[in-house]
Amino acid sequence: MKRVLFVCLGNICRSPMAEAIFRKKVAEQGLSDTITIDSAGTGNWHVGKPPHEGTRSILDDYQVSYSGMKARQVIQEDLQSFDYIIAMDAENIGVLRSMAGHQKTGEIARLLDFLPESDIADVPDPYYTGNFEEVYELVNASCDNLLDYIKKSL
Repeated sequence: MKRVLFVCLGNICRSPMAEAIFRKKVAEQGLSDTITIDSAGTGNWHVGKPPHEGTRSILDDYQVSYSGMKARQVIQEDLQSFDYIIAMDAENIGVLRSMAGHQKTGEIARLLDFLPESDIADVPDPYYTGNFEEVYELVNASCDNLLDYIKKSL
């Protein structure tokens, strides 16, 4: 069983979008019994809240379920229990690496590391930009490549 954790700042926009999209892709390939997916935020402001209305709206447009998703904060144990910890931006990477210290963790990477053709390194935060469509396109394309990458280790 491989475990994937998507991480952003508040766990209401980017990381739940990635979680929902990745869940759908994993299910479509018949790998739901092999890969588990979750998301979390580095901050605690939105713990217990559903995804942002903009995230819900774009996921509805593309018929991607986010049923039952609630924001939570990354905890220390996540760093050891997940095989892949996929952050949305450099700030999240910094927080995760600081939390990890010298402990062994799952593979920590930025989501856009899996989209080499992109000329940007960080997934823009639509909480501030309002551009949920751009984020959906980046996340969707990156998740295809991430899934291909993970499948090589199954």
